[in-house]
Amino acid sequence: MSRAHLNKDPDEVAAMFDAVAKKYDVTNDVLSFGQTRTWRKAVVAAIDPQPGEKILDLAAGTGTSTQPFYLAGADPVACDFSAGMIEVGRERFPHLNFVQGDALALPFANNTFDAVTISFGLRNVNDVDLALRELYRVTKPTGRLVICEFSSPTWAPMRKVYLEYLMKALPGLATKVSSNPEAYVYLADSIRAWPNQAELAEQIMKAGWQNCAWRNLTGGIVALHRATKSAE
Repeated sequence: MSRAHLNKDPDEVAAMFDAVAKKYDVTNDVLSFGQTRTWRKAVVAAIDPQPGEKILDLAAGTGTSTQPFYLAGADPVACDFSAGMIEVGRERFPHLNFVQGDALALPFANNTFDAVTISFGLRNVNDVDLALRELYRVTKPTGRLVICEFSSPTWAPMRKVYLEYLMKALPGLATKVSSNPEAYVYLADSIRAWPNQAELAEQIMKAGWQNCAWRNLTGGIVALHRATKSAE
């Protein structure tokens, strides 16, 4: 599912992210009980950035997820739709290359990046299939894709508790720690509407990617999907 299924206008969603930009990283740490840091480390390990590689971090927000690629010696680009997120990111990480861009029409040439990644952002685009094709387009032949996204817990009791948290506890916590709790109510809705691990893998392969596999994190609350582009 995409945000189109949630009847949210793209500009409205961008405005929500603009509004929460300054406290976004701290709020996410609180609402995830600190798990966001573990998930970011898993993404970096899956990408395995090499010195000099060009890496696209899409939906990069304030650049917190991009910084590890830079520290590894790669040449990352932090791309996000939200001007507010980028403004905060440039203050925090002035050495990073921030680009404002739409996932459905990426402002990059074909075959630009050695690796592309998006964390907790794919479900916030209007057309997931088009976004996956755009990521494919800007990736070099044999390049790699890593997607980190909320998914479906594999253990039924955990799944029930998790859904209860999303529907009841998360909006309540967001009211206390976020300047715009409505944004987190929307995020909870988008997580519940998102496809499971196998369904997302099928979408990824339909967009042209090959060798798609996934790894569950935190019992399947989050899934890490990996794929490669053909040698063409």
